[in-house]
Amino acid sequence: MSSNIAPPPRSIATPCVQVCIVDGPSGLCLGCYRTLQEIGGWSRLTDQQRAEIMAELPAREAKIDPAKLGL
Repeated sequence: MSSNIAPPPRSIATPCVQVCIVDGPSGLCLGCYRTLQEIGGWSRLTDQQRAEIMAELPAREAKIDPAKLGL
C-alpha cells in the first residue's frame, strides 16, 4: 500500500527574536534588524537570499541609535 503523504516542510532559518518593534529613522526591526518588506516576504525568499540578508544584519545594528537598543 503506497502512501502519498508529503514530508513535513523543513524549517526556515530566521533571525527573529520575537521583539517586533520597527525603528522609524532606520526602518529596521529592533529585534532582528530586517526591514518590514524582508520580514513579510521571508518565507518566499530563497535560501541564498535569506543568507545574504542574514550576513548584512550585524552591520545594520550600527544604523540604530544605541539608546533604543538599551545600550
